[in-house]
Amino acid sequence: MADRASNLDPQAGALLDELASGVSPPSSTLSVATGRALLEQLFAVDAPEPVENVTNLAIQGPGDPISIRIYTPDGDGPFPVLVFFHGGGWVRGSLDAYDGLCRVLTNETGCLIVSVAYRRAPEHSFPAGVEDCYAATEWTATHAADMGGDPDRVAVGGDSAGGNLAAAVTLAARDRNGPDLAHQLLIYPAVNPPSVQWFDSYDENGTGYFLEMDSVEWYYDQYTPTNVHLGNAYAFPLRARDLSGLPPATVLTAGFDPLRDEGEAYTERLVTASVEVERLHYESQIHAFLSLYEHIDEGRAAIDDVATRLRAALAGDE
Repeated sequence: MADRASNLDPQAGALLDELASGVSPPSSTLSVATGRALLEQLFAVDAPEPVENVTNLAIQGPGDPISIRIYTPDGDGPFPVLVFFHGGGWVRGSLDAYDGLCRVLTNETGCLIVSVAYRRAPEHSFPAGVEDCYAATEWTATHAADMGGDPDRVAVGGDSAGGNLAAAVTLAARDRNGPDLAHQLLIYPAVNPPSVQWFDSYDENGTGYFLEMDSVEWYYDQYTPTNVHLGNAYAFPLRARDLSGLPPATVLTAGFDPLRDEGEAYTERLVTASVEVERLHYESQIHAFLSLYEHIDEGRAAIDDVATRLRAALAGDE
């Protein structure tokens, strides 16, 4: 174990040491409000990058109105579009917490980014979040041209719980004859119920590397508080019987992330279903390292890698 830990990125290790008395307590030991505030603080960016324009809107959702934040890049449209769903275990995360990352993604990808504030658990359990994300994706596809985007180049993406929601939206779009999505960007996605399938990375990385298995299981308890949804593909995309007919994918995983193996398993399922997919793997990194790009240089490098992949995908170079 000690030998393996020596492979941890030194900047990630230093950050973990710094956070040991702050953010690392398992989510189950914190109130929902405290957990949300801690993530906002951790993901806050000291120097947010300027973008050409930022617009805040509220659109009609299946329940409450959905707040979205639209980031427009510099240049002449129509721009490719990325509908982005934030992480945070379906409980934490917000437009503000992900403002820094979305600004960098806007500049590096050249995409018009629509960041979505879906309803969060435990106040709103499954399927509220995924239905909000699907509604926001439909709205974006319909109104892309009005925003300076290209309705023929709409992708979805997100990290962690947001990766789960992005994968679920592609399934729903296929099943409901919804928007024709050009790509799915799944950044260390949560796609599997540990109570059904247990992966080695849960044991290897379950404690001490920022996201801990105690927290993973607590998040799922908030999002899916009963077992009735264990076989629902929109809750747990890895459980889907059929992944064919989905848009090309980029799946990003990290070596010291408990979600590493399920991301790899989902990649393999996509390949088996003849979905074009590329996995970007960062062996020395922890969960959430892209959002921590001001602290971890490889986080910024990974954003650049993702941007290169998206630019090619949305230029029709797949």
